[in-house]
Parts: sequence; structure tokens; C-alpha cells
Amino acid sequence: MSTSLPNARLVDQIGALKAALAPQLKQLADLEKKLKSNGVGRYQGESFEANVFAGERATLDQAAVRAKLSPQFIAAHTTVTETITLKVTARQLNAEALAA
Repeated sequence: MSTSLPNARLVDQIGALKAALAPQLKQLADLEKKLKSNGVGRYQGESFEANVFAGERATLDQAAVRAKLSPQFIAAHTTVTETITLKVTARQLNAEALAA
């Protein structure tokens, strides 16, 4: 289903903004990684302060759980929630222009 005509401008605005933000988000990630590499602690700038915390995250091996439990048990304990997802990509015609 294609509903691009009425929303063409909105799609282009979203795509252009995402393209414009991408370098800044990369720069942000690089700066955060650099600060985190200094270790846990509280860091102060002139206008902001940052806290680097250490913690643990537990993850469940879904494949291993599925291998050990029956499909009926998994289905009985699974919650399904509807979601709406937006994915914006550069059209092939304009990909080179956005990269420039």
C-alpha cells in the first residue's frame, strides 16, 4: 500500500531532518564514548555535569529458553502488543544527493 502523494512533503521533511541529525548523533556517541572511557565518576563542565555509572544487565537467552520450553508454554506466557513503526530511507534517486 502506497500513500505517498498526500504525505510526500511530510516524508521528505522527516528524511531531511534525520539526514541532518545523523552526523550530530554520531558526534554525540563519540563524545559519550570518550567520557565513559575515563571511568566511573562525576564530571563537571561550566554549564552541565555528567555522571558515569557502572552496572550490570541481565539478558535472557531466548533461543535457549525456547529450546527447553514447549511452544504451548511459551504461547501461554507471551503477551502480544500492537506497535506502529516508522522507517524512513533515502530513495535511490536521491541517495547520492543526500550523501553529498
